[in-house]
Amino acid sequence: MSQQDMWSIEQSYFDKGVKIICGVDEAGRGPLAGPVCAAAVILPPNVEIPGLNDSKKLSDKKRRELYPVIKEKAIAYTMVEVSEKIIDEINILNATKLGMKQAIEKLVAECALEGDFVVLTDGNMTLDITLPQHSVVHGDALSYSIGSASIIAKVY
Repeated sequence: MSQQDMWSIEQSYFDKGVKIICGVDEAGRGPLAGPVCAAAVILPPNVEIPGLNDSKKLSDKKRRELYPVIKEKAIAYTMVEVSEKIIDEINILNATKLGMKQAIEKLVAECALEGDFVVLTDGNMTLDITLPQHSVVHGDALSYSIGSASIIAKVY
């Protein structure tokens, strides 16, 4: 998939007048122990990050190379960890949703963002947030914003 193709979901929202698109993803749902980490990222429209792709298709080395590039080019980003204790209390799916929600809320609070805002989430889940959201199955491979959040979450 080309870099421009990965912007197609975001571009459809920009074409409708949306000003801010936040991609959100998590890492840590697979391991049997440890926290889950969620990241939220806002990128400027059509920024280029050569090599960005589905984080699962990238080597650890490549993800670590892209991590500072994404952080540098992002308008804003946040990371949140949800502990193993909370995972044990509410289960991994709910802990993932909680982490994603907290990452978005932290991003919005820290940046005092205003204007039309859409959240793109990886997978097929709905978050308990008041902002408009769009779930994208395989989003880390199809969306620049989600792909960036995926790398931030995995490297963090």
